[in-house]
Amino acid sequence: MRRSIYLILSFIVWILLTWPFVDGNIDWQVVVAGIVASAIVATIFHDILPKEHHIFISPIRIFWFLVYIPVFFYYVIKANFDVVYRALHPQMPIKPGIVKIKTNLKSESGITALANSITLTPGTLTVDITDDGYLYIHWINVKTDNIEQATKIISERFEWFIKKIFE
Repeated sequence: MRRSIYLILSFIVWILLTWPFVDGNIDWQVVVAGIVASAIVATIFHDILPKEHHIFISPIRIFWFLVYIPVFFYYVIKANFDVVYRALHPQMPIKPGIVKIKTNLKSESGITALANSITLTPGTLTVDITDDGYLYIHWINVKTDNIEQATKIISERFEWFIKKIFE
C-alpha cells in the first residue's frame, strides 16, 4: 500500500516538474520515464519515507497543508527581511546562541516537518532533536533562554498547522 501511494505521489511530482503537455500534445516518453522513475523511487525509498502514509490521502490534511503553505512563506519572507536588516545594519545587532524548545508533536513526520520548517526559516537552524520532544535551535538573535518563551517565539506558529497535517 505504501509503495503505491509513494509511486503516485512521485509520479505527480514528476509530472508537475516536467509538464509533458505542450501545445495540446503529450510527450509519452516523459510520462513513461516518470512512471519508471517513480516506481524505482517507491521501491527503494518506501522504508525510509514516513510510515504514517495515511496522511497523504486525507482531504482534511491536504486542506490544512494548502493553508500552511502561504503561512510558512509569510514567515520565511518576514525572517528574510529580519536577517537582511541585521546583515546591513552598521552595528550588526545579533546575539547568536542555541536554545532549547519543547514540541508537543508525537509523530516522526510531524517533528521532522517542524524541524525543517524552523531550519528553512532564515535566522534559525535545527541542530538536534531529542527523543523526549526537545529541539535544539541555533538562533541568530536569542531573545530568551526560557524554554516556554523560546518555544512560543520559534515553533508555535508552525506547530499548530503541522499538528493538523501530521497527527
